[in-house]
Amino acid sequence: MSGDADGDRDEEGRDEVRGARRIPGPRPAADDFGNLGRVSPPEPPPAPVLPHRVLQALLGAWALSACSPEEAEAVDAHLTACPPCADEALRLRDAVGLLHTDRSLDLDPLLRSRVLEGCLSRRPAKVPVPDWAAPYDAETARLDALLRDIDAAEWHAPVRLKWFEDERRTGRRTTVAGVIGHLMSVDGLVGAALGLDDPLPGTPLTPAARTEAYWSSARSPLTRAVREPWREQSHTLIRTVSFARRGASELSVPYGDFALPLQDAMLDRAFECWVHARDIAKAVDYPYEPPSAGHLHRMIDLAVRMLPGALAVRRRAGLAGPAKRLVPAGSPGRSLHLEIEGSGGGDWYIALDSPAALGCAEHAVAQIALDGVEFCRLVAGHVPPVEAAAGQRGDREAIGDVLSAAASLSRL
Repeated sequence: MSGDADGDRDEEGRDEVRGARRIPGPRPAADDFGNLGRVSPPEPPPAPVLPHRVLQALLGAWALSACSPEEAEAVDAHLTACPPCADEALRLRDAVGLLHTDRSLDLDPLLRSRVLEGCLSRRPAKVPVPDWAAPYDAETARLDALLRDIDAAEWHAPVRLKWFEDERRTGRRTTVAGVIGHLMSVDGLVGAALGLDDPLPGTPLTPAARTEAYWSSARSPLTRAVREPWREQSHTLIRTVSFARRGASELSVPYGDFALPLQDAMLDRAFECWVHARDIAKAVDYPYEPPSAGHLHRMIDLAVRMLPGALAVRRRAGLAGPAKRLVPAGSPGRSLHLEIEGSGGGDWYIALDSPAALGCAEHAVAQIALDGVEFCRLVAGHVPPVEAAAGQRGDREAIGDVLSAAASLSRL
């Protein structure tokens, strides 16, 4: 057995134990008596001296605060003496700041407009898009950005299209792909008026009939493949109206039982594109903002200009109160003051008794106050007339007639 079993310890400077007797070892120096019973903390190891290539490779981890304390100390010391590495470290720290998710990652919906504005301010387009076609250009681009951001399965998400018909709200179930097919079918009316190939030749001119014909002709459920022909069609429409801007005022687009001038038809298509983009966004749980204030104002103005005619149609069908005071065309007549609040807002005066009368403040008998987006939802048939107005004052019959006429503008 080893000698350690007897308890002998022969190392210099330590006590020896022999039997029961304890023989002290060397005494500590006088200066050490004050430290007896204390344990001095270990000295920190010096910062490691690492080669330049290793320090350079650690910059990414350093920017992410993923280095050990010793490595971080070595990198910090190195950055004070190496300007190239210091510049690279600053760039990496800036890049790390972009990885934070405390801000929304969704693109600003107005980003495209601002980029185009900046580009065109430097070099104007040879063939600019007309002002009256700009809302359609913007809304189709925004919808296309949404469509590019969803996956293949979401193209089959159910969507319910809603509108008012026969004094009640109705609807039609389809999918995201079906909505794009609907937009493409109705946009074809504008293309046909411009002399372009009609994707549905020989079909009736009403938007609903064209949509049903397109949906019925599909041999299998529509998929994301419908995006490409729809987007190509929208690009073609924008290019064509840009070149035909001089003769555009002479063209009209038939919608079956009514027609719109080309400029108003393009605005109508922009409005429907936005409305259905909201339907799609809701179906796939995607954030979607209203149009820019200027474009939204144009859409509201189009709906307001159509209201006197819609009132006359409803009056002939017995769905609105009789005219109270007929006046010659172009003369001021009994009016309703429509006050639109928020983005795209303004004040409009709607002639109540004749489509050809002039609405004016002096002859206003009622007032309706509405948010701009809420008014558009009413026109799209997404809000019942009785729930739409935030503020009402004056002739109750006139108010009810105008709200119902606004809802009657909706369609599939």
